Amino acid sequence: MKTTVLLFSAALFTAGLSAPAFAQFPGMGGAAQPKALPGTAGDNSPKGTAKITGYVVDSSLTKAVEFASIALYNKATGKAVDGTVADDKGKFTLSKLVAGNYKALITFVGYRTKTVDSLTVSNGQTLDIGVIKLSSSVKQLNEVVVTGQAALIEEKVDRLVYNAEKDIAAKGGDASDVLRKVPLLTVDLDGNVSLRGSSNIRVLINNKPSTIVASSVADALKQIPADQIKTVEVITSPSAKYDAEGSGGIINIITKKNSLQGLNLNVDSGVGNRGSSLSLNGSYRKGKAGFTLGGFGRGIYNTKTDTDLEQTSQSNGVTTTTSQIGNGSSNGLFGQYNLGFDYDLAKNQSITAGVRYGVRNFNTLQNLVTRLATNGAVSSSVNRFVDAKNLSGTVDMNVDYLHTFKPQQEWSISTLYSRTDLTNNFDANLFGANSALVSRQRNLNSNVNQEFTLQTDYQTPIKKNQLIEFGGKAILRRVDSDYRYLFGGPTGELLTQNNNTLGALTYNQNIAAGYTSYTYTTKKRYTLKGGVRYEHTFIDASTKEGGPVGVGDYGVLVPSVNASKTFKGTTVKLGYNRRIQRPGLQQLNPNYNASNPQVITVGNPALRPELTDNFELGLSRTIKKTFINATFFGRVTDNAITQVSQPSDTLKGAIVTTYQNIGRQRAFGTNIFANVAATSKINIGVFFNSFYTRLTGQVTGKNGLSQELTNDGFQISGGSFASAQFAHGWGIQAFGFMQGNTIQLQGTQGGFGFYTLGVKKDIANKKGSIGLAAENFFANRFNIHTVLNSPQFSQVNDVYLYNRGIRLTFTYKIGKMTMEAPRKKAKSVNNDDVKSDGAGGGQAPAGGAPGGGTPRQ
Repeated sequence: MKTTVLLFSAALFTAGLSAPAFAQFPGMGGAAQPKALPGTAGDNSPKGTAKITGYVVDSSLTKAVEFASIALYNKATGKAVDGTVADDKGKFTLSKLVAGNYKALITFVGYRTKTVDSLTVSNGQTLDIGVIKLSSSVKQLNEVVVTGQAALIEEKVDRLVYNAEKDIAAKGGDASDVLRKVPLLTVDLDGNVSLRGSSNIRVLINNKPSTIVASSVADALKQIPADQIKTVEVITSPSAKYDAEGSGGIINIITKKNSLQGLNLNVDSGVGNRGSSLSLNGSYRKGKAGFTLGGFGRGIYNTKTDTDLEQTSQSNGVTTTTSQIGNGSSNGLFGQYNLGFDYDLAKNQSITAGVRYGVRNFNTLQNLVTRLATNGAVSSSVNRFVDAKNLSGTVDMNVDYLHTFKPQQEWSISTLYSRTDLTNNFDANLFGANSALVSRQRNLNSNVNQEFTLQTDYQTPIKKNQLIEFGGKAILRRVDSDYRYLFGGPTGELLTQNNNTLGALTYNQNIAAGYTSYTYTTKKRYTLKGGVRYEHTFIDASTKEGGPVGVGDYGVLVPSVNASKTFKGTTVKLGYNRRIQRPGLQQLNPNYNASNPQVITVGNPALRPELTDNFELGLSRTIKKTFINATFFGRVTDNAITQVSQPSDTLKGAIVTTYQNIGRQRAFGTNIFANVAATSKINIGVFFNSFYTRLTGQVTGKNGLSQELTNDGFQISGGSFASAQFAHGWGIQAFGFMQGNTIQLQGTQGGFGFYTLGVKKDIANKKGSIGLAAENFFANRFNIHTVLNSPQFSQVNDVYLYNRGIRLTFTYKIGKMTMEAPRKKAKSVNNDDVKSDGAGGGQAPAGGAPGGGTPRQ
């Protein structure tokens, strides 16, 4: 049939965290909401002992309508009391019903809604209503009266699910714009993501890792179009099935997949004063085979940054004061192109294959004026012009096989090869007091990041309320990183000065893992999920200048327990898990990023992994039209990987930032969010996050001497979200967010705020949409104020970001499709490891121009 639904709005380029918790309210929507699993939120109806069963089939083809929605209404009150989804054979069961008179509504996209009236049951009775035939209708969606909006937030025993496809403001932007609205997440203005204040998270795309995500989460998010994201899963308490990596948790971005028969093409575009985008996505499916081909490109421009740095450092008995002002601009092109294929080998077997290529071209120009004063007397003044290039190309190839024996019993084999070629270079020209070119510098830093993964998983139910899972996995990784520093006068060839200005890192990391997991659900709506995972890591690392790096092999046993209970409309969740955090190459790469010679970053190849114990208690409840969720969490990390800054021994006035395993980090806090369905078409969400963090440990200083540092404090953020749907296809959405100061080991990084407003209009019978969005239209710029202190230095850094913007978007769908019930496709590789380079809680360098390599280890 011809599908005519396409929700569209102006994509809002926002920053920070949003938590609009759209609960599933009875009767809100043209189709019934799936019945909540025992132990989850949303199943609040009274319980009895009656049952209603039946089958749903296609009236013309006489085949099962898989996953049709069944909603049960009380005939006397007209209110929805229960609901479920048919299985792959069209069978459904509504159980634990109170005796009474009911009617059932059966719906599925592409079919007319079917009403089964006068269903009377008594306690202990099982009523079989037999076969229900649905007839197709090409006008079905025009005939359904939508009385509310589907749930934007779903809560499960170990995660929160944000249904981005329900968000009308998901056009024209990228994945970072979507993640800013996801509960529990914070996305800063550079696109760095943190979960409950921790940037030690793992980001997956369709359950798969990618070397570009490991290289830079912020850059990877720019390559994913917002309107292609279906859901975002925030896994706060990962089970043993997931890799042990990611001490803060896991974020899984699920993109839209097409289960339609036929050929279609979607065109999405947007243009604004700071960025433009174009996306073309096509699909073709005939019988058992399906193909997808797509491409997305986004350009950013008119991005301006001002910096103001004041710092004082002491080295070798000399005190140097640095005063630096700068201004810069950046532009970039980001793209992602994919080709996919899936084939049903049999009714219960399928194979999936795909190739995805991502490209990033990001250029930054910056002009820095630096004045140095030694013991109070001005010693030099230099004007430095920096041209930095951050370029990469990533290819991911996967082949996956799935064999389903019966519902919930399946076996899968998954493979993935991923490679990223990454270049981070900069050229710097230095001008003297008379504006004459004095000298030139160049940093060449190239990286090749490769990975191959093979895994197998098996799960099977035990009776009707138990599930056991187990599997194994092997990951083979290799990173090669080379860097060179070249120097020269105003003319002539650039040359290396000595062996200290060139180097290389070779890092081989192989992981062998096995796990088992068990899930148990009781009749009294208790759910328990526990498991254990063991991972052994083999490391062979060396640097060109220093030889082998003394990081030995290590193994870790990772337990996890999640439990939930629903009673009197309130769901309580408890969770505990242990996680390991391996250092990423940003932390390992020994290349000196000296695009700003006063604020230098360098990796530490000798870093060891950190180990974190996570605890959480969650409460959620629906009170009339308001959904409330509150989570209290604790996190204790040993051997924590943290940024440490110290004065340079060789560069006057410079501060060098590296990474060390400092000792222990503690964090305790709460996340609260609520959503109010003011009317069937208006939703309002508010959120608040607060936690206390304390960092303490021994820091290795100059000459190998250690120093104990401690810092603590509260971090607070919050905001609000509102959306409304109107007649004739009009919609509007607003979002605002404020982030407070971030606690670091040696100081604090300043907060920021963001707000957006967007409006959209459906056109051409919902085949297309046009929209307009604006962000920060009252403020000209934001200031991020960072203060760092130690006995040897003090630094005050102000970064001013100009991000006032407006964007016009357009989308249109071409093609004629027919609907077929979705089949389960082969599972894919899910590598949940490697510490990201997200700077959440990290220092904001005054230079602002990337120069160091950041590939995956």
